[in-house]
Amino acid sequence: MARFGTGAVVTTLTASALALVTVLALQAKSSANVTSAASGKPGASASAAAGGSAKAGASPKPAAVPAHSGTGKRVVYSLGAKRVWLVEAAGTASRTFTVQPSTVSPSTGTYNVYSHSSGTTTGSDGVQIKNVVIFAERGSTVFGFSSATDGTTAAPNPAKKTGGIRETLGDGQALYDFTVDGSKVVVVA
Repeated sequence: MARFGTGAVVTTLTASALALVTVLALQAKSSANVTSAASGKPGASASAAAGGSAKAGASPKPAAVPAHSGTGKRVVYSLGAKRVWLVEAAGTASRTFTVQPSTVSPSTGTYNVYSHSSGTTTGSDGVQIKNVVIFAERGSTVFGFSSATDGTTAAPNPAKKTGGIRETLGDGQALYDFTVDGSKVVVVA
């Protein structure tokens, strides 16, 4: 039987403690970003994602609604910017946020939401999701917005052909609340 010295035990315990602290720090950072998104106040990552650099005490300039993205109340999804805007009837965005695109992208154009569900289900990639807003299909690929129930927005497995566009829990709830069956979704380059 192998015997471990005190040094090996201390090293193992120290490494385990550091790993646990790292995981907790990442969870705390994720929670802070979700909280700031839910409150409508941009956090540090929202400032950088919006493309602005905030000065002390100044609010960052939100990303502008893309030109030629239609009129009226709508969801605008930019493939290139990996960003969504929730646009009110007057043409101003009430919220904008970045998303994690799927492995397959919908074609540019205007669509209507045809399925809208807040319940928990399993996405085509095997991830547990909620606040599912589906707006298009191409072949066997269904395109829609959703949030992973664990709050992650990890890049999808490139080997899987999926159409799920992932958002944080706060952003997913906001998009779900903003839409109903028939809501307009405009996909731009």
